[in-house]
Amino acid sequence: MRIDTLLADAARQLTRAGIADGALDARLLLQHLTGLTRSQLVLRADQALDEPTVARYLDLVAQRSRRIPLQYLTGSQEFWSLDFAVSPAVLIPRPETEFLLEQVVRTCAGTPIVRALDLCTGSGVIAVVLARELGCTVVAADISAAALRVATANFARHGLTDRVLPVVSDLFAGLDRHHPFDCIVSNPPYVAEEEIDRLEPEVALAEPRLALSGGPGGMQCLERIAVEARAFLRPGGWLFVEIGADQGEAVATLFRSTIPGYGEVRVIDDWAGRPRVLRARYTS
Repeated sequence: MRIDTLLADAARQLTRAGIADGALDARLLLQHLTGLTRSQLVLRADQALDEPTVARYLDLVAQRSRRIPLQYLTGSQEFWSLDFAVSPAVLIPRPETEFLLEQVVRTCAGTPIVRALDLCTGSGVIAVVLARELGCTVVAADISAAALRVATANFARHGLTDRVLPVVSDLFAGLDRHHPFDCIVSNPPYVAEEEIDRLEPEVALAEPRLALSGGPGGMQCLERIAVEARAFLRPGGWLFVEIGADQGEAVATLFRSTIPGYGEVRVIDDWAGRPRVLRARYTS
């Protein structure tokens, strides 16, 4: 089948499946499969692909039509201008987490950060950026051994296996409190359990629920972090946590009034003006 015909048919199929930009996903899947650039696909539009390649492509399109995320089909996602491996064991890295890291780098740029913790590391993107941008060693913790395998592959991909230590841990439970951190950064599960099924199918049906659900109301992990992080931060150490857009007031109250030991508490709005990052400093 000709490339142009194959792409046109795939775009129509994906659009009918409810995918907003079916033509783009159709092209990206074919580029992933063939290794051809966008320009090469245009120049070779009238050329036919062999039957095995067509069959593999049609299978990818069928999976995308079932709302399997594009990134899980290609196995990669760009983040912080770097390429990361992803799989259904981890959340797909998002711009909101890039915003989180911008706040970390901006705050800590003039502060010596020797040892940092990436709590709920998932694909490991936070740990990689912390190690590269702050020049520190990082402990990357996650409850999921499958997620840590993906993260470990990403640490190797970016040449950081000697500076990032993966640890299986249910939040802080598997960590040593006798070696506190200068900085803790976390993108924890914070979606309200009752809201997950209302999300886009790519999220609700495909991404790991363990990494999404913050329990009823979405605050369970955030409350645990507020209580437990104090034992793992050195005095003056920073805590940064990504939060949901509707959680700003509750999280600010949690860190300012409910849980003692934090100062310089601030909820930072993202580029769209929505609460996105909790920043606090451990004071005692």
